[in-house]
Amino acid sequence: MQISLRRRLAALAGLGSLFIAAVASAQAPAYPTKPIQLIAQQPPGSGSDAMTRVWADCAAQALGQPVVVQNRPGANGILAVSALKGQAADGYTLMSIGMSQMSITPYTYRQHPYDPSADFDGVAVLGTSPLVLTVPAGEGVTRLADLQKLAAATPGGLNFGSPGKGSPAHLLTTALLDKLGVAGTHVPFVGEGAGMAALMGHQIQAMTLVGGTAAPQVKAGKLVALAVFDNQRSALMPDVPIIAELLPAAADLARPSWIAIVAKAGTPPQLLARLNAVSEGCRSNASYLQRLQTMSVTLTASKPADVRAWAARDAAVWRPLIDKLGLATE
Repeated sequence: MQISLRRRLAALAGLGSLFIAAVASAQAPAYPTKPIQLIAQQPPGSGSDAMTRVWADCAAQALGQPVVVQNRPGANGILAVSALKGQAADGYTLMSIGMSQMSITPYTYRQHPYDPSADFDGVAVLGTSPLVLTVPAGEGVTRLADLQKLAAATPGGLNFGSPGKGSPAHLLTTALLDKLGVAGTHVPFVGEGAGMAALMGHQIQAMTLVGGTAAPQVKAGKLVALAVFDNQRSALMPDVPIIAELLPAAADLARPSWIAIVAKAGTPPQLLARLNAVSEGCRSNASYLQRLQTMSVTLTASKPADVRAWAARDAAVWRPLIDKLGLATE
């Protein structure tokens, strides 16, 4: 009798728990019930902005609510990060963020402006894209060796551009020039597009660009691609050698860029899981695939925790390089 009574009580307790969970679920508001703001840390026309908008379009279809992109360029993502941190951690403000902001930018300042491991909750890593060292056409520079000779013959070395201080383009070009034994002066721009315009206008002598941004200008004969910072050649520019083919000592610079979606730290895990599921679903969307493939983006399966893991992995490489090159400033 006692055993039977205990079983009945346990069964009733279980039913009670299920009832409470069902009521709580019914009372929980659906998500999302209004448009989602997606902060882009680069200006319109950049490779990062293009990837952001492709994800926003696909996510909006799956979520049944608009995903509105807001560009907050400046200080290589610091302004965008500040905008995100000023919002509620409710899943209605997200940010597209790159390898630069997650594993480089904060460490180029002695007083870190933010903490990637504490200020963000990951949603998903969208994919990777190769970075390409480019120069303006018509300057007689068609090989990395030519650029090395030009830098050696130029007082003060090369003027090279980047989308901002602490960007992968900044670090990769600086590190490459260091390995080549030549000098260079960094010229930061607000976004990739502005730097590329200056490059094509012969106002600077070199710039590392995202592959999808560089390829159309290379094909149009306006830029010359010298090297791909990756372990394999780019499908968009198969004739351009990877950096290790040209300079084995620079093989450690084969680091493609990546883009992720993050939310403010403290966002409810169930919302992160919902957004991650949407992002994963986009990888089977034909339009999404086609648009990103034209940008030379390699799609990546990921979980929310992967965003911080990728950031920590790359920071372990970039932080010592920042220290070695003395790039940290006040």
